[in-house]
Amino acid sequence: MAGLQEYKCPCCGGAIEFNSEVQKMKCPYCDTEFEMSALEQLDKDLSADRADEVEWDLGQTNEWSNSEIEGMRVFVCRSCAGEIIGDENMAATTCPYCGNNVVVMGNFAGGLKPDLVIPFKLNKEAAVKKMADHLTGKKLLPKVFKEQNHIEEILGVYVPFWLYSADVEVSGRFKGTKVRTWSDGKFAYTQKDHYSITREATLSFEDVPVDASTKMADDLMDSLEPYDYKAAVPFQTAYLAGYMADKYDVSVEDSKERSTERIKSTAASRLQGTVTGYSTVTNEHTNVRFSSNGAKYALLPAWILNTKWNDQNYTFAMNGQTGKFVGNLPMDKSLKTKYFWSYTGVTSGVIVLISLILQLLKHIM
Repeated sequence: MAGLQEYKCPCCGGAIEFNSEVQKMKCPYCDTEFEMSALEQLDKDLSADRADEVEWDLGQTNEWSNSEIEGMRVFVCRSCAGEIIGDENMAATTCPYCGNNVVVMGNFAGGLKPDLVIPFKLNKEAAVKKMADHLTGKKLLPKVFKEQNHIEEILGVYVPFWLYSADVEVSGRFKGTKVRTWSDGKFAYTQKDHYSITREATLSFEDVPVDASTKMADDLMDSLEPYDYKAAVPFQTAYLAGYMADKYDVSVEDSKERSTERIKSTAASRLQGTVTGYSTVTNEHTNVRFSSNGAKYALLPAWILNTKWNDQNYTFAMNGQTGKFVGNLPMDKSLKTKYFWSYTGVTSGVIVLISLILQLLKHIM
């Protein structure tokens, strides 16, 4: 059964209809009239509106060879069950995600081989300094966060990501207004013009990252962006030496929804950004069609420190390429009380001193 098309008045948002008396479309709420010819293009736009078309080509063919996985080990965390890839000489004793002990479980096998890796550019010394700088001056921070031996536990981890690339065609319809005001000295006037605006564009997206590990909070990994993907190189197991590498546990299929939303949101924002020169702009409809796409599996460098305080985990991370540092800090309420009373005592003393000085000046004068 055919659907009913409803036209909205751009002035008040009410449903407009054909008025046989004036032979025009007319809004029964604000009495605005529209020529029929003005709605011809809108009819074409409405009939062309379609649901977003997204078909990801997510084929993956890279597999590990026997020579590559020889000597590799999997560390399994007793607490969060995370699998972390290392070599046979890896001496890791704690999980970078929850801070608990990890156990070596034997040779690594299974899963796809990464296509790309961005090698660590910043070493542990730089990460420790960045962490120390992040904690400097925070008086209400619990003592455990300030201990140097704890900061030294920061670990270098290659975090798994899916990198999505796509060409998209995006079209949109917008409602715009232009407002002009003036006065003749006796009355103030306001003129508001309404416009129907259409835009179309073709955009290319390359290496849109989506975190492929459930153990890493998505917002934390998003905060570490951006990475410079021009520095990415074909994967070699040698890059893992001295570091850990988390094994992906979110498949490329399960990650595509998040990548699709990121691309669609950015495409719509870019398209609306081309609508300029209006007092207000409202997005009425946007359609995104994916013409070609694909995904690559990559390992991206991060320095990670996990700390427990009051039975709550606090994770800090630094981009191992750019040095960008992120992480939330707790507040020790006992220190807050201490500093409050200390501040109150000092303030009271200053008030008393000022009062005595004023009294002394009063007697002198």
